[in-house]
Formats: sequence, C-alpha cells, structure tokens
Amino acid sequence: MNAIRRAVAEFVGTALLLAVVVGSGIMGERLSGGNVAIALLANSIATGGGLVALILVFGPISGAHFNPAVSLAMAASRRHAWNDMLLYLLAQFAGAVAGVWAAHAMFGEPILQVSTKLRPGGALMFSEVVATFGLLTTIFGCVRHRSEAVPYAVAVYIVAAYWFTASTSFANPAVTVARSLTNTFAGIRPQDVPGFIGAQLVGAVLATVLDGWLHQRIATVKATASEAGSGETDHVGSTLRP
Repeated sequence: MNAIRRAVAEFVGTALLLAVVVGSGIMGERLSGGNVAIALLANSIATGGGLVALILVFGPISGAHFNPAVSLAMAASRRHAWNDMLLYLLAQFAGAVAGVWAAHAMFGEPILQVSTKLRPGGALMFSEVVATFGLLTTIFGCVRHRSEAVPYAVAVYIVAAYWFTASTSFANPAVTVARSLTNTFAGIRPQDVPGFIGAQLVGAVLATVLDGWLHQRIATVKATASEAGSGETDHVGSTLRP
C-alpha cells in the first residue's frame, strides 16, 4: 500500500508540474503579444514556483522525483529502492500526459494534439546533457548536505536553465514525451524526442558517476586525516564542509 501511495504522489505531482509547464506556456504566449522572451520568462517563473510547491508537498511521501532520470539516478546511487522503479516510471509518464491534457482543457485547446515544434540538432542535444547533469548534481549535493534546500535549489536551477540552455532545459524524459503531445509554446515534435531523452540519460549517468567519485574522495580524505590526528582532522573537515 505504501508503494501505491508513493506512485500516486508521483502521478499527481508530475501531472500538476506539466499543467504548470504547458499552461503557463499557453498563457505567456497569449499575453506576450508575440514577444517570445516575455513568454519564456513567464513560463520559467511559473515552472520554478510550481516546483517549489510540489516538491514541498510530495517530497515527504515519494521524494517528489517527477522525473524518470531522477528516479533512476536515485536508485543507481542507492538512495532509493529499485523495487519502486516500475511504478514510479509508469506514474511519471502517465501523470505527465494527464497534466498536458489538463492544461489543454483549461485553455480550451483540443485535448489530443501532436507537436510540430522543431527542436533538432546537436546543440540542443548537448544542452539537454548539460541541463540534466546540472539538475542531478544540484539534487545530489543538496540531498547530501542540505536536504531542506532541495525544493528551492531545484526550482532556481530550472528557472536558470530555461535561459542558459539552448533547449530551454527539458531535463526530464516524462516531460519530453508529454510535451510532444502539445502543439503549443512548450511543444516538441515527436521526431526530436528520442535525441532529447538519450541526452538526458547521458547527463544523469555523468552526474551519478561524478557524485559517487567526489564523495568517495571526500570520505578517503576524511579517513586519512582522522588517522593522522585530531588537529589535521579539524583542518580537513573545515575545508570540505559546504
């Protein structure tokens, strides 16, 4: 039953996240008078605000992953049980699609759509590697050292990544698939989805490997300092402390 509750939390949280992403994109585009920068600004701010609220609400229940790349990275780094993965992935993909349909319904758009918005090219694929790598690195660092900061750190990172990546930072396979089902501001044509997802998984793997290596090195340094004596331990500890 606890596994079902966690999966439901992931479904609802991911659905609301996509409603925020797609809905704010539609609203921003309608109100911006054709100014794409203003529409993107509205989209990014709404997404960041939504993420803070949703992670605070669902984090204590499921961890508030809302993202298959995050779930898989958490399991690979032994922060989450592999037993939950199938339910989590199903809930995230289904929730993402439901969120897109909810946004369409709210704005009087046709519920069933397929995007025609082109997002091709190596630059955008590399952007997704960077975006996902940065997202996972942010999450790992906060989980290790300042877990209470996760909602805020993730939100501000995503807002920033909307602007510093050429792809506007999808950084989420479930989000990518769902956004192929909306021919609005946030859309991506289905042909570009596999490249985005592949890049996101590469970014997640790189972040997971780096996190493991960095903290293995930190543990080794601390152990060496401890053996050398309490004075050196204090010095090294203060250097490594975030």
